[in-house]
Amino acid sequence: MTTEAPVAPGRIVLLTASHRVAPGLLSWPAWQTLHAADQVLCSDDAHPQLPYLREAGIGVEIAAPTAQELLDACAGDRTVVVLPSGEGDQALTDGLARLAGSGRVQMPDLELLPGSYDLPGARLLDLVQVMDRIRRECPWSSQQTHKGLAKYGIEEAYELVEAIEDGDRDELREELGDVLLQVVFHARIAQEDEDEPFSIDDVAATIVEKLIHRHPHVFGEESAETPEEVKAHWLRTKAIEKQRDSVTDGVPLGQPGLALAAKLASRVRTASLDVALPAGDGIGYELLGLAIRAEAQGADPEAALRAAARAYRDAIRAVEGQV
Repeated sequence: MTTEAPVAPGRIVLLTASHRVAPGLLSWPAWQTLHAADQVLCSDDAHPQLPYLREAGIGVEIAAPTAQELLDACAGDRTVVVLPSGEGDQALTDGLARLAGSGRVQMPDLELLPGSYDLPGARLLDLVQVMDRIRRECPWSSQQTHKGLAKYGIEEAYELVEAIEDGDRDELREELGDVLLQVVFHARIAQEDEDEPFSIDDVAATIVEKLIHRHPHVFGEESAETPEEVKAHWLRTKAIEKQRDSVTDGVPLGQPGLALAAKLASRVRTASLDVALPAGDGIGYELLGLAIRAEAQGADPEAALRAAARAYRDAIRAVEGQV
C-alpha cells in the first residue's frame, strides 16, 4: 500500500514598495522574486508598479483572493507574489493570521519583501505634500502670509531653545518639527508669488550650494584641522560672498539685546578692531559691557542669563511651595 506524499504548501510573498520612490525602482531581490514567481497578484488595476512590471515581461493578474484562495494557489510548492495595494490588504493578512492560528491547515512560507526603501529624508516629501494640501484646503492656512507667520517663527525658535536647555529629547524632536514646519510653510507661500516665486526645492538648493561653498575643507582642496580653522574658512568665504562695507552688516538688530551685543562684540574681535565702549550711564551700558566680557570669555550671555532666570524661577516656585 502506498501513501501519497503531502502536497508542499508553497510560499506567499507580500512585496511592498515605498510610494516615495519612483515606481519601477525595485531592489534586485524583488525583481528576482517576481521573475521566478509562479503567479503575481494585485487587487488594484491602477497600481503604480503595474506598467513597469508588464514592461519587464512579468504577468500580473488583477485579483483580490481570500486567504484560503491564496493558500490554494500556493499548493504544489508554488510561489505567489502579492502586491499590496492598501485596499483590502488588512482583510487578507487578518485571514492568513486566522488560518495560521487555527492549527488545522499547513501554512505556506510567508515572507514580507520590501521592494524599495525610503532614502534618508524621504519623509520630508510627505511633509511637502501635506503642507500643499493644507494650503489649498484649510480656511486658516490658505490665508496666511509671510508677515502674518513671522511671529510664529520667533516663537518656535524660542521653544526649540527651551527644549534644548531642558534636555528633553521628545520635546526637542517635536520643536524641531515645528521649526521645520515654518520653513515648509513659508516656502509653500512663496510658490504663489507672481513676480518672484520659489519653492522648497529652491530653498534646499540654496542652502546646499552655500554649505558646499563654505566648506572647502570638506568639498574642496583646502584643509582644516581644528574648529577654529573651520570658523576662519567660514568667515572668510562669507565675507567674499557678502562684500560688506562694515563688520556690522548682516547683524539682525531685532534679536534679543544680549545676543545682539555679543554678536557685535564677536564681529569686532574677529576683525581685530579696537573699538571703545560707548560712554553712557545706565543699566543698558552696564549690560553691554557684561555681554562683551562674556563673549570674550567664550560664553553666551543670552544663554547664561536664561540659565540664571530659570534658577530664579525655580527659587520662586520653592518659596511659593512654602506658603
